[in-house]
Amino acid sequence: MALLKIIRDAAAMSVIAATLSAVGMGGWVHAQDRYPAKPVRVIIGFPPGTTGDVIARVISPRLTEALGQPLLIESRPGAGSSIGAEAVARAPADGYTLLLSTIANAINPSLYPNLGFDFSRDLTPIVQLAEVPALLVANPALAATNPRELVAAAKLKPGEIVFASSGTGTVTHLYGELFNLATGVKLTHVPYKGSSQAITDLLAGRIGLLFSPASTVIPHVKAGSLKALGVIGQSRIAALPAVPTFAEQGIAGFESGLWFGMNAPAGTPRPIIERLNQEIIRVLALPEVRSQLAGQGVVVATGSSEKFGALIAAETEKWTRVVKSAGVKPE
Repeated sequence: MALLKIIRDAAAMSVIAATLSAVGMGGWVHAQDRYPAKPVRVIIGFPPGTTGDVIARVISPRLTEALGQPLLIESRPGAGSSIGAEAVARAPADGYTLLLSTIANAINPSLYPNLGFDFSRDLTPIVQLAEVPALLVANPALAATNPRELVAAAKLKPGEIVFASSGTGTVTHLYGELFNLATGVKLTHVPYKGSSQAITDLLAGRIGLLFSPASTVIPHVKAGSLKALGVIGQSRIAALPAVPTFAEQGIAGFESGLWFGMNAPAGTPRPIIERLNQEIIRVLALPEVRSQLAGQGVVVATGSSEKFGALIAAETEKWTRVVKSAGVKPE
């Protein structure tokens, strides 16, 4: 009798466990099947009107249609975009709070070691959205016409050739430090508070070089008031097809321009990540979306979440090395 009771009790517990499991799993599967069931927030760590904000607003209407729920764009600038990134890292991992990430998120951990969150650990990659190619441009008075000639000139006059940036620790600064490390030369850095004054002084010949988002300086290159020495990115720029990339000119490390992507809090269910990845890729493939972004100097760049994760890992490693080797400290 005791044995029979044990068997009956075990059977009853199995039925209860199976029922609870089925209800739980059914609710979980159903919740994912109907995602999203409410508006989705996309947080941007920079002010309205910046490139990331433009990208978000171009894809927002089409992604709203694809998901069947509004995409709400929210700007939370500050600390080089880390305030917005931390807000998403601490949000529930349910797919309703996303981050429009940028190259700055891979740079910031090495500049600000006490951020309070880990971008690579606490945020899950969804998809790379786009890239903005950058250019190394020079005042026409500088004799060099390509990076190799610049290296030769800099070795003859260590520290005498000056490059500008839009601020210490910005990617336009770190491109210059990366160039120093990659080529063994010493270009001297002069930081500005933003790019407009840097471009003004470059045009006037008060400085020799500037690493800049391509869209900002292409008009000056076309007008002949600046010359482009090389493209930072994976391919040449349609507006300047004769200007080769750094990689084409034998200088490694400049294959990635200023990239943008989409991330979710770590732990977000895989089906939600995959749904967002697929829908965003479909939206970015639309001709009108590509055309709108191209008009802003933005090149669509998509792929799997794993591919984007690999880019983040490589970029984080690269910029950590550059920051440490150059001894860069934030302003």
